[in-house]
Amino acid sequence: MHLLLFNIIDQIRSLGWGGAFELLRNGIVLGSLYSLIALGYTMIYGILKLLNFAHGDVYMVGAFLGFGVLTAFGGALNPGIGLVPLIIIMFAVAMLGSGVLGVGIERFAYRPLRNAPRIAPLIAALGVSFFLENSAQLMTNGFQYNYDAFQLGGKNGNFGPLFDPVFTVAGNPVTVVQVLVVGSAVTLMAALIFLVSRTRLGKAMRATAFDQEAASMMGIDTDRVISSTFFIASVLAGAAGVMYGLYIGTTFYFMGFLAGLKAFTAAVVGGIGSIVGAMVAGVLVGLIESYAIGYVGGQWSDIVVFGILILFMIVRPTGLFGAQAIQKV
Repeated sequence: MHLLLFNIIDQIRSLGWGGAFELLRNGIVLGSLYSLIALGYTMIYGILKLLNFAHGDVYMVGAFLGFGVLTAFGGALNPGIGLVPLIIIMFAVAMLGSGVLGVGIERFAYRPLRNAPRIAPLIAALGVSFFLENSAQLMTNGFQYNYDAFQLGGKNGNFGPLFDPVFTVAGNPVTVVQVLVVGSAVTLMAALIFLVSRTRLGKAMRATAFDQEAASMMGIDTDRVISSTFFIASVLAGAAGVMYGLYIGTTFYFMGFLAGLKAFTAAVVGGIGSIVGAMVAGVLVGLIESYAIGYVGGQWSDIVVFGILILFMIVRPTGLFGAQAIQKV
């Protein structure tokens, strides 16, 4: 333990302010992705009290759909259209495809089990997760595919504009793709908050989450509302998949498993069922992971993140923004 502490102190001294900002930057970008995935967990749990463990794999499918669009237009080295239209189409196809997949999962895997014991949908969620992972493995032969986003839009093998610096802090550049990821995530989160709080569908979602039977008696089509919730949650996951591909690059069939667990950690830490909690805790988990990698070591980062999950389950199981459930008698 003392040796680990001394190593952390040495890392802090060696990294300095520039290294600390680099970890902060990376943590915010990574946390933005976790927040988008965590929103799906918390929305679905809020409306169905279901832990949709297949949600991380929807994120994986979104990343592959984005890569498929990139490949169809000639790949990063020779895209057939401009950079901005290409990225817009990648996001549109991945988000729409992931949304349709989410609706299909709800319709065929979860809806028939809606009145079954609570353990049945949970087992079905695990089954859907394994099905998506193994299907992707078979379709890709288990290979990893790279967006090569650093060359996207570039000429003569040079870096493309996505990795141009927008500004620099303490000698560390903040690139276009990092601003794109954070900006897109914030925009999608703001749109979700507006939808839930200000629109008719959002009011129906809140009513269904509060009491599904009473909402149905008041004339709300709860099946449509639940399907819409799965669609929106999956759209966010698909967008996160494309962002990951553009930022990190590597896309593979198992990428959704660990990302899904960390996003689930964020949903629990934020207070599962709380949209604001999922957003805040997603960034928090990203920052914790980034600083753990920088100061403790990459081999410890997952232990630190999941240790935070265990700590919250023991000390504050309702999370940062969660409320104690009212027990009906």
